[in-house]
Amino acid sequence: MNIIITGATKGIGRAVATLFATKGFNICVCARNAQDLEALKNELLALNNKIKVFVKSCDVSKKNEVLDFAEFCLTQLGKVNILINNAGVFIPGTICEEPDGTLEKLIETNLYSAYHLTRSIAPVMKRNKNGHIFNLCSVASINSYDTGGSYAISKFALLGFSKNLRAELKQFNIRVTAVLPGAVLTESWAGTTLPESRFIVADDVASLIYNAWEISERSVVEEILIRPMLGDI
Repeated sequence: MNIIITGATKGIGRAVATLFATKGFNICVCARNAQDLEALKNELLALNNKIKVFVKSCDVSKKNEVLDFAEFCLTQLGKVNILINNAGVFIPGTICEEPDGTLEKLIETNLYSAYHLTRSIAPVMKRNKNGHIFNLCSVASINSYDTGGSYAISKFALLGFSKNLRAELKQFNIRVTAVLPGAVLTESWAGTTLPESRFIVADDVASLIYNAWEISERSVVEEILIRPMLGDI
């Protein structure tokens, strides 16, 4: 089994890579920092030396780099069973006051990256009539927040992309799942004074993704919504 994960060196992406490595998946991952990628590769191989791990530095906000990463993955893996569109950036703000260019940055990173990578990988899944695509959306995909700004716009769009993709690919036996997590304690929350207990554990999100993949192909989990026990932050 083969899996592709974007933004895999931290947070949810890292948790997903770690879990699927223990399950025996060959893994192809990207992130911007090459040194972090090599460290992750070594850690995954230490967990399971029977798998293959391929890494490539990539800025997913740049279309040409996303397409290069897709070609790299297909060359290394051939068949792709799972695609995890996880890479993204969180910039809080308000629509009327956030810096000019914020919307473009967030759309390019959070939406276009998934769009371009999926368009490159889906044809292989369609030929095999098998595959599962997970798009990491957010509770900001369904709720409005005072400081949601362009981040919420990009995540609403990613959920819409997921819904349309589901309708388009079901005839090819390809499942599409939108994952909508609440706050996970990642670098985006650096400096917060909130206790760790108020945040979702990234490993829990990874477990839900694995469980959604593991069920019978006769069923599909279209959306996974997970929040901190005490509610949204």
